Amino acid sequence: MQEAVSDIFSALAHPTRRQILQDLRDGELAAGDIAARFQASGPTISRHLSVLKAAGLVTERRDSNRILYSLVGERLALSVGDFLSSVCPEQIVLRSIRKPTKKATVASTNTAANAATS
Repeated sequence: MQEAVSDIFSALAHPTRRQILQDLRDGELAAGDIAARFQASGPTISRHLSVLKAAGLVTERRDSNRILYSLVGERLALSVGDFLSSVCPEQIVLRSIRKPTKKATVASTNTAANAATS
């Protein structure tokens, strides 16, 4: 488990790989379409995709002569979430307890402002 988390954080260490993950959040993309978004060479982007795939953050499938990549968001969220909950569990609990709605946030802000002026 620890090795898998290390692989994920290593994969997340490079800004190009983080951008690839962000680009994939809306759905699968062909390798060529991903490469076209960057100034780096195709082989460089291919290596980045290989690192992401090895970490289990993306999957690939062949469609005729194209390779399509998809985000494995659950793995990313669970791995990072598990790590954060082990490092700062109080913050994770507090955040889940304090998920204010926008309306509640505005109301509490107005209440605090009224109390300050009283």
